[in-house]
Amino acid sequence: MSQTDQQAAYVLHGRPYRDTSLIVDFFTLEYGKIPAVVQGARRPKSKFRASVQPFVPIQIGWRGRNELKTITQAEPVAAMMFLNGDALLCGLYVNELLSRTLQPFDPHPQLYVYYQYVLNELVSGKDIEGALRTFEHRLLDELGYLPELGNQQDEQIYLLDPEHGFSILSSRDISDKRKPFCFYGWQLNAILDDNYENPQVRRASKRLMRALIDRVLGYKPLRSRELFQKM
Repeated sequence: MSQTDQQAAYVLHGRPYRDTSLIVDFFTLEYGKIPAVVQGARRPKSKFRASVQPFVPIQIGWRGRNELKTITQAEPVAAMMFLNGDALLCGLYVNELLSRTLQPFDPHPQLYVYYQYVLNELVSGKDIEGALRTFEHRLLDELGYLPELGNQQDEQIYLLDPEHGFSILSSRDISDKRKPFCFYGWQLNAILDDNYENPQVRRASKRLMRALIDRVLGYKPLRSRELFQKM
């Protein structure tokens, strides 16, 4: 039976399994998303109970030849990142995005770095919105779902087709139905550089990322997004 040890990871999502265990999606530096059983994790005295929590940097080990692994090691390497309020909801959103979009055992080490970046920004609380847009941008780019953003003419209007990318649009052809998918070239150029200081760029980037992410998710709603709206 194959064995893997000492892998840097975070918990993305967990759900009950049998009487006392969990099935957890881990996001690892070297292997990407790893679905695994954590046996006995729901017992009060489980050695894994404190480790398999979101926003805790951990090292994990697992065994098993099938896609669903069994955790043999889960140890914190730093304290839990303390998130509350909007930052906590945003952290849950980021975790759900990764859990829903990543394929098992598909490594994305650069995305792992951006995940650590967005968690640190959520903890600081200085620019949560900018950090989220940067992370969404990098997630879509890593997964191959980001249309070409470079070399747009600043004052030109571009229409987004989530399936096929951008096309040039005349201002007279803008309709109420098309408006949510229309962007100026200068907005797209700023988004390419992750420059979200301008409020208009912030609003445009939110529209753009939502349209592209909804396509990736098959237009199935995110629970964290619904929770945020309720709150």
